[in-house]
Amino acid sequence: MDETQLAYEQLIDQIISWAREQENVRAAIVIGSRARKDHPADRWSDLDVLILANDPQRYLDDSEWVRGIGVPWLTFVEPTGDGSGFERRVLFEGGLDVDFAPVSVAEVRAMAEQGFPPGVQDIIRRGVRILIDKDGFARYLEPAGIESPVYQPPTDSRFLNLVHDFWYHAVWAAKHLRRRELWWAKGGCDGHLKYLLQQMLEWHAHAVKGPEWDTWMRGRFLEQWADPRAVAALTDVYAHYDGEDIWRALQATMDLFAWLAPETAELLGYPYPATGEQQATALVKALYMEREQS
Repeated sequence: MDETQLAYEQLIDQIISWAREQENVRAAIVIGSRARKDHPADRWSDLDVLILANDPQRYLDDSEWVRGIGVPWLTFVEPTGDGSGFERRVLFEGGLDVDFAPVSVAEVRAMAEQGFPPGVQDIIRRGVRILIDKDGFARYLEPAGIESPVYQPPTDSRFLNLVHDFWYHAVWAAKHLRRRELWWAKGGCDGHLKYLLQQMLEWHAHAVKGPEWDTWMRGRFLEQWADPRAVAALTDVYAHYDGEDIWRALQATMDLFAWLAPETAELLGYPYPATGEQQATALVKALYMEREQS
């Protein structure tokens, strides 16, 4: 066990001691890389801890409680990765990074009875480590009792909506480039368009490899599960904060999407709005040519 791993294990012991003394806390559970065997934690991994509590909000509204675990250098609240709730992130002394996700006991009980959402299933099935369980309730979160979420391909309407969304915002980004609003243009190119591209990469991977192919969540380990041609193309799709480079990255992003999306549509048996793509591409080209003439 290296020094970093040992430091995290010592911090886990401190979390257990803290949770044991808190009547409000009913269970503490490690999820993520430090609980799973597939793609386990390395020296750069953080620690993700679910706190099951009667009143979880207090751990978001106040930060003093983290001092009962260790010395915080930084702490703040942000939405969870799936946007369904909030978590408190803490950088403890020594650079130990912990995400505390407080969840109400009532909420978890309801999910256990009604069925966990796919995103929650995906987290649990990859592994959990129960640190403390005062009521025997954490048994509902054991991976053995969680089935892998069944991948559902997009409906034709959802697929087409995303394609239209992409080409619309390609034109949108080009318009902001012509106006020389680099912040917005780069946000469109390297933010929204990349979000849509990631979704298409997932759909394409499943269409090629099948529903059992593991695409993880929110682009994790994308280099391992996405089409190698697309991964190679990703080297060109991000821009510097520079007008010329944003034009270049926008075109590279469009070029990648222009083969990825039609190929996915064909594999899924869906129609593809080729005319819309052609018109959007022509508009972007025209806007680029205007910029050369101005």
